Amino acid sequence: MFQSGAGNITKEDNIMYLKNFMEYIVLSQLKDMLEKMDVCKCERCRMDIAALALNNLPPKYVVSDKGELYSKIDSITVQFEADVIAAITKAAKTVKEKPNH
Repeated sequence: MFQSGAGNITKEDNIMYLKNFMEYIVLSQLKDMLEKMDVCKCERCRMDIAALALNNLPPKYVVSDKGELYSKIDSITVQFEADVIAAITKAAKTVKEKPNH
C-alpha cells in the first residue's frame, strides 16, 4: 500500500519510507545558510528558496526502513553539499530580488 501524502510504503507490518534525500539536505543547509545571508527569513521566503533550489537539483529518492533512512542521510549530504549550497545561494538571490510577500 502506498500513501502518497505520508510518503511511506506499507508491506504487511514492515513500513518502508520513500524519501527524497535532496529535500532533507536542502532544508538542513538552508537553515544554516540563512543565518549568514542578507535575505528575508520569513516562512514564505524560506520555502520559496527551498522550492527554487530543489527544482534546480536532481531528486535523490530512496526506499528504506526508518533506521536505514537516517544512516544514509549523512553519506549523501557530503556528496551533494557543494551543489546544494550553490542552488540555495542562487535561489536566495532570486527570492531577494522578487519576494512573493
